[in-house]
Amino acid sequence: MAALHSLFRSTATTVATALLIFQLVLIAATVNYVMLPMAKRSAEDLAALLVLSAQTWVELPPETREDFEFELAQKHQFMLFHDGISLPPRDHIYPYLTLLDSALTTRTGQPIAIKMTEFDTTWFWAEIHTGGRMIRIGFPKERLNMDPPKMLVLALLATVILTLFTALILARRITRPLAHFSRAAQRIGEGNLPESFPETGIRELSGLAATFNQMAVQVRELLANRTTMLAGISHDLRTPLARMRLAIEMLPEGTDPKLVARLQHDVDEMNQLIGEFLALSRDLQKETPQQTDIDELLQELADNAREAGARVEFEPAGNALCNVGALSLRRVLTNLISNAVRYGDNDTVTITREIGEKEIVIRIMDCGPGIPAHELENVFHPFYRLEASRSNTTGGSGLGLAIARQLADSNGWKIELLARPGGGTEARLTLPQT
Repeated sequence: MAALHSLFRSTATTVATALLIFQLVLIAATVNYVMLPMAKRSAEDLAALLVLSAQTWVELPPETREDFEFELAQKHQFMLFHDGISLPPRDHIYPYLTLLDSALTTRTGQPIAIKMTEFDTTWFWAEIHTGGRMIRIGFPKERLNMDPPKMLVLALLATVILTLFTALILARRITRPLAHFSRAAQRIGEGNLPESFPETGIRELSGLAATFNQMAVQVRELLANRTTMLAGISHDLRTPLARMRLAIEMLPEGTDPKLVARLQHDVDEMNQLIGEFLALSRDLQKETPQQTDIDELLQELADNAREAGARVEFEPAGNALCNVGALSLRRVLTNLISNAVRYGDNDTVTITREIGEKEIVIRIMDCGPGIPAHELENVFHPFYRLEASRSNTTGGSGLGLAIARQLADSNGWKIELLARPGGGTEARLTLPQT
């Protein structure tokens, strides 16, 4: 099965990737068509000024050269020397100086590489041969007053941050309402009516909210109508059942006792089926939680089963308090234990419970023939039975597990059936700690 990703993650990733690619293309175009031509033009102008300064100094009378050097320092931050000791080549990479090297070489026809010295400040030096002399003319690093690599890094970093922030906002605007709809749909599935969604904001979401609100009300009305209808049917059916029971009691004394017992059994069975069907169809609400001792409840249910002739084992360990709907929990556990006893081949049914930091897990294990893996979920459907005889003696009514699942869902519990190694079935009930 393919891995699943949240809509928020997928949307944020898609938007962020698209914006990042766009920004990278924009930066590349800016560098290639704006920054690089400007840098080349600047390097050519600086190279022309350096060469012109060196040539002018050579052509000036010696008595005026000092004034010219002072003017270069004041107006252009140039420092000029003739001859001098040789300088080592620069060991730092500066893209702009590479362009300046190329511009000087092109202008003078000589291979010139800018050299660098570092003392209190960093100076760049061009050694230009003109008029039969070597003129070393330099300028401080501050004169360039630019750092393209740092600018590109900052621009890219700002782009990444703004892109991710924008993607998160856009994804959140899309996924947050959908998450609310998902939770509301889950509440409807549990039989609860969620709060109405505000029908404002984005037009599409507003329309969806209006449709969802209408659907929630319709579902609620449908459940209420179904409960009312079934209550009426129950009343109408139980009245003739009561007359049938009275008629059985008034049969002549010579009537076959076996026939009377069978008729009484049929009436009781019909009455039980009506009660179970009403319980399944009733609009189940989450029961108000109350402090309940799980061990005490399990011990009571195990004792009741043993009094009825079943073989049930449970060892309480104490200190198993939990806030749960006590009546719903009792009914769910009673159903699971009775199922384990019924289908456990008269062998021992074992009950255990484990308390974790976030949940309590109750296991009810039998040693019967077990349930095929493909049927483990089907048995929770109403009226679904593995045993096909439709006899309550051998297969039950097919409503017990459906009622247990509905009660568990309405209270936020998890109920599941698992096959046991070597045969048998484990009914597992998980209660979240609150």
